[in-house]
Amino acid sequence: MNEARHDETKHAPFDTTRLDTLLENEGIDVLVATSKHNVQYLLGGYRFFFFDYMDAIGVSRYLPVLVYQKGRPDNSAYIGCHLESHEKELGKFWPRVAEATSRNSTSAIQRAVEHIRGLPGPIGKVGVEASFLPWDGAKVLQEGLDNCQIVDAYFPLERLRARKTKAELTQLRAASERVLASMLAVFNGCAPGQTKRELVDLLRCEEVERGLTFEYCLMSAGKSFNRAPSDQRLESGDIFSLDSGGNFKGYIGDLCRMGILGEPDAELVDLLGVIEEIQQRARRPIRRGAAGAEIFAAAHELVDASSHRVYLDFVAHGMGLISHEAPRLTDYEPWAYDGYDANLPLEADMVLSIETTMAHPKRGFIKLEDTVAVTEEGCVGFGDQGRGWNRAG
Repeated sequence: MNEARHDETKHAPFDTTRLDTLLENEGIDVLVATSKHNVQYLLGGYRFFFFDYMDAIGVSRYLPVLVYQKGRPDNSAYIGCHLESHEKELGKFWPRVAEATSRNSTSAIQRAVEHIRGLPGPIGKVGVEASFLPWDGAKVLQEGLDNCQIVDAYFPLERLRARKTKAELTQLRAASERVLASMLAVFNGCAPGQTKRELVDLLRCEEVERGLTFEYCLMSAGKSFNRAPSDQRLESGDIFSLDSGGNFKGYIGDLCRMGILGEPDAELVDLLGVIEEIQQRARRPIRRGAAGAEIFAAAHELVDASSHRVYLDFVAHGMGLISHEAPRLTDYEPWAYDGYDANLPLEADMVLSIETTMAHPKRGFIKLEDTVAVTEEGCVGFGDQGRGWNRAG
């Protein structure tokens, strides 16, 4: 088997014209990406296996760095950990300059500074990921490029990722369907006397067996609104929710489904039906060209008219490599971002999470969360089954 050679001509695995335009709009000459998710995107899906679950090592941390010069993708550089020399031998990196030399965050940034100094100018503004650049690395960058303005480049990066490729849609569908299958397996095997912690551990095992990286599970049980794993035991007749994120090759499947230890009574059927109707109503306006605010307007036609409106909550947000990524559809108070896309047209192949929650004062916590992809004429759900009351066992 012939291994790929690093000196072969390679092209960037993303839309460089789109990125150049986004950087130009912000006046950014050079981009320095340091988050694992954006480095993965810019490298075409690569994520170093050794640090897939962690960042810290020794007295510092793993800090992958990708440098991109606007309009000149051939001048890109990737600086990785010294352990990535094996990946370099396998031809995993497309940038012409690719080094597996860094041993800590400051050495990675120092090498990036040296590369930027050698680029053709003029370079006046350098964009970084402010939330993903540690203080020691930021200090090295600022001191090494003291003739440049350092700005936050989160916006062009998230707009670049907002519209998914066919490969990304495939991975998001796979993540969602595998999370759903894992939930259904847990519902099927659940019995009175099990604890919330035990069921979350079972879900973890089910997701891992299906090739996912388990990220989290929020779980309510009975009449409690507490969704942390705990030693609370489920009793016959209890309702419970599984709200989990499973990661497939970096992409997150995020769904919530409901279970019950027994048979739902008429009121429970009606309450989950209210949530399902809101979820389906929210999908109606989703299509290429629709404004994000239309989703909320459609959902709130039902929420605001409901007799349960005091304890109903609806939200929609973007999904992909991270949760709550672009498009940003609302100024939803718990999340610290602006609803930039509320009045902008949705684009085909954007992916959204839509979720309706009911904190019923007598019956407990009831929720559905779905992942949908925007299409030309509507939307398509990923992992769309198991939407009713899933009977345990």
